[in-house]
Amino acid sequence: MAERSPVHPEKARERTSPVTFYRQVVAELRKVVWPTQQQLVTYLIVVLVFVLVMIAYVSVLDLAFGKAVFAVFGK
Repeated sequence: MAERSPVHPEKARERTSPVTFYRQVVAELRKVVWPTQQQLVTYLIVVLVFVLVMIAYVSVLDLAFGKAVFAVFGK
């Protein structure tokens, strides 16, 4: 089996210093478009409603399958 060489061998040896990494992270975070408080509240409500609907759906399925199993195998 042939050895695989890195695509950019000169890049493979370069290491980013922690200071440079931190500066790059801060620069990228400045590019982020942060949501407003109203958007956060809206997203929170949407997620909570979705989770509650899924909990109800799974609970109904669990109840139905439980009753079906007891009906088939008896108690």
